Amino acid sequence: MTILQEFNKIVDVLRSLPKIWNGKKSILEMKHAHYNQWRQTEWMGFYFQFLCEEHLKIKNVLEIPGPKYDNVKIDALGRFPWDFKAHAINTSAHQIIVNDKKAIAKAIKDYKKVGVVLALGEVEYNDAKRNFQKWHEKLKGGLSKYSKERIKRGAWSRLRKVEFNLKQICFISIDNKTLKSAGLFQKDFRNANGSLRNEKILIDLEKLDKEIIKIIDFV
Repeated sequence: MTILQEFNKIVDVLRSLPKIWNGKKSILEMKHAHYNQWRQTEWMGFYFQFLCEEHLKIKNVLEIPGPKYDNVKIDALGRFPWDFKAHAINTSAHQIIVNDKKAIAKAIKDYKKVGVVLALGEVEYNDAKRNFQKWHEKLKGGLSKYSKERIKRGAWSRLRKVEFNLKQICFISIDNKTLKSAGLFQKDFRNANGSLRNEKILIDLEKLDKEIIKIIDFV
């Protein structure tokens, strides 16, 4: 299979994804499928990863998971590796966190480039009483250790996303040139034991041009 044939198969499969992702239904779907990320607060991105993995695996289009560099996995592998991401467009932030910088650099060295499949859509947020958040915490069996520590610190809890309306799927190509111009996330951040966290690549969507391979519109 040529790169073009493989890419066209990926596009054809993802065109059939559902447009509306209800938070409760999406989380329960992942839970019932024994997908180990159903407890995540940012369920939206993990649900898109779940959908991509399920649909592309059934059609035998990509190898899932993709290559692993140290303890970092890339989501899928075809002629080159792919990562699956989701992003809200009804927000002032237009940067996406891709993956570990070192892992991406090694993957580019091995495969010349890394692809990002990016779901773009409008989100709705939790109500003031945070009913969705309470429902999710109850489903998980109570507050997580992270939530308990946040409450102790008196830190603010962000409103959770409760629904995602898929508008576009964007295919992005990352090579060494893109990598050099990308920003960094977690720079100088430290883990609980004091060790430095691995830096992640931060890409500004408004600065992309030739990196965008294709866009699928959902209307």
